Amino acid sequence: MDAAFPALTDMPAPQFVMSGEGRRIATYSWGEEDAPTVLCVHGFASSCRDNWVSTGWIRDLLRAGYRVLGVDQRGHGASDTPHEASAYGMDAFVDDLVTVLDTYLVDTVRYVGYSLGARVGWQAAVQVPQRIERAVLGGIPDGRPLARMQIEQARAYAEHGTPVDDPVTRNYVTLAERVAGNDLLALVALAEGMRAGDADPDPSNPPPQPILFATGTEDAIIEQSRALAAATPSGSFAEIPGRHHFNAPGSREFRRAAIAFLSGSALSGSAPSA
Repeated sequence: MDAAFPALTDMPAPQFVMSGEGRRIATYSWGEEDAPTVLCVHGFASSCRDNWVSTGWIRDLLRAGYRVLGVDQRGHGASDTPHEASAYGMDAFVDDLVTVLDTYLVDTVRYVGYSLGARVGWQAAVQVPQRIERAVLGGIPDGRPLARMQIEQARAYAEHGTPVDDPVTRNYVTLAERVAGNDLLALVALAEGMRAGDADPDPSNPPPQPILFATGTEDAIIEQSRALAAATPSGSFAEIPGRHHFNAPGSREFRRAAIAFLSGSALSGSAPSA
């Protein structure tokens, strides 16, 4: 391993940013401050370490000459994990990212988000377009994130260990338990809050920036992601070969396509095969 770049397990200590209502948001920084900045935002029940460090994204972005800012979204990782659904509206997620950029004195970034992080990235690119130069939105959810989770079953499991009958909800619970330290009650509150306060991505009001949409060929939402790309004036689409929703972030092909796009390289069609 080149000493100039972190090993896959290297993680700096979190630096905490305070949200508008006083929540602590954990942030992480790598690279030179005068380099172009990439903001990496993880998916549901994941974390900056799980989504971006352990999969090689931070290492490869640094090798490509970027500075990287990572966050643990509220409800995840080292950030605060409130148990109230009202803490998890889409505006709160977007406002957290704006606060992070303001705190780090970064005017504009290139954005990489996956799943929930991609849904938040779509909204941020629409609401604060002056802060996001271009974005990679991987596995962007079809409609409202987590809308198919049965909230009461998930909460009963988190509080009392009651077995979950609904298979989709059981998948979400398994996903949440995969990452050590996850607060399941916070993630259930997040799912409830997003269902109540979020809307579907609006194809009639897409982001104006260049956007790369990337989704695994085995992901059930691939056609919806492709449709969002088609509705975006400067949108392009890349298939992530042989990957489903939960293992796409670890794809080397995904990383290559994303970094090429962030640099301004032309991209169309599928990500290259290994």
